[in-house]
Amino acid sequence: MQRTTEPAEVWTSASGAPERLVWRARRFRVDDMPTPLVGPADWWLAFAGSDTGAGRAPLAITGWRFQASSPEGETHVFDVGHDGTHWHVLRVFD
Repeated sequence: MQRTTEPAEVWTSASGAPERLVWRARRFRVDDMPTPLVGPADWWLAFAGSDTGAGRAPLAITGWRFQASSPEGETHVFDVGHDGTHWHVLRVFD
């Protein structure tokens, strides 16, 4: 596993799931079902120190994990995230 926070261009479906990726000037096409990565919803952080009762913090999609391949046959599993403005490759699994 390689940890990174490199910029990337990601094209998504109407539902927001990644379909294509450009990373390090190479094109990749998603060739499996992307898995959402989840974490506590950003708006919940203001309440994190409060006792709000039973249960846990609401979850939101914080990124995606998917396998993608280049036209030349290079294949990786990517973790990507969006910071509100740009997409970033967070991890690469070979």
